Amino acid sequence: MDADALFANAVERLQAGDLAAARAWFGRAGEAGRHDAAVIHCNLVANGADWQQGLVLLRRLAGSDRRCRRQLDLIEAMDPAAPVPAGEVLSEAPHITSFRSLFSAAECRYLIEAAAPMLEPSVVVDPRSGRQRPDRVRISDGAGFTWPLENPAVHALNRRIAAASGTDVAQGEPLQILRYRPGGEYKPHFDAIPGFANQRICTMIVWLNEGYEGGETMFMKTCAKLKGRTGDALLFRNALPDGTRDPDAGHAGLPVMRGEKIIASRWIRARRFGIE
Repeated sequence: MDADALFANAVERLQAGDLAAARAWFGRAGEAGRHDAAVIHCNLVANGADWQQGLVLLRRLAGSDRRCRRQLDLIEAMDPAAPVPAGEVLSEAPHITSFRSLFSAAECRYLIEAAAPMLEPSVVVDPRSGRQRPDRVRISDGAGFTWPLENPAVHALNRRIAAASGTDVAQGEPLQILRYRPGGEYKPHFDAIPGFANQRICTMIVWLNEGYEGGETMFMKTCAKLKGRTGDALLFRNALPDGTRDPDAGHAGLPVMRGEKIIASRWIRARRFGIE
């Protein structure tokens, strides 16, 4: 079987939700000469099977792939012994915790640049159908680092989000990068989705830039308007212990008046996140 056929099999397994089989087929396609398959295989190994082996594969790819080299440089600049910044509880109801400098400036720049070619108009989840659709409630552009795209550098940052939030990295949905241009906003909403068996229990957002006007995150109950500096993060609770929506968690991304606001956002589920 040639590399293209192996790659097609890998994609078919991935679409069926069989990550283990997809990972193996991408590996075979990479060995047969498909460089893109080798990159996806590295990503799937690092973010789901074996972090250390993923780094071995990344080092091998970094010798000839500029993007992989940058990922490796970013990871090697991280201090694995450094503690996660201590969180400061800003509010109990809604429950909000802030973290100063959760990401470095270099990590923020990397996410902005890596996501830029993938940005598309943002969507919302239709509560009746569970499907995603565009809606004027959310005016922004977004890109998600889904499993094939969640490279080792992104996974390392997801691990940091998990450590700060006190959750397992596998509970997180794909990391999203969101860009709000002038007039862009996310009108009042809740992140918890009625009927989800595996609820979005909390949300972490990280500010990737600054220097824009407007764009604060406002919580409807208290009218608190929050905006961080580059690398600062905000964690807030979406659901009550029984999995129902926390009525205090309504929030909005206020309109950007000037410049561009770019954030990273990760929804964290009650249990391991899987394809639904």
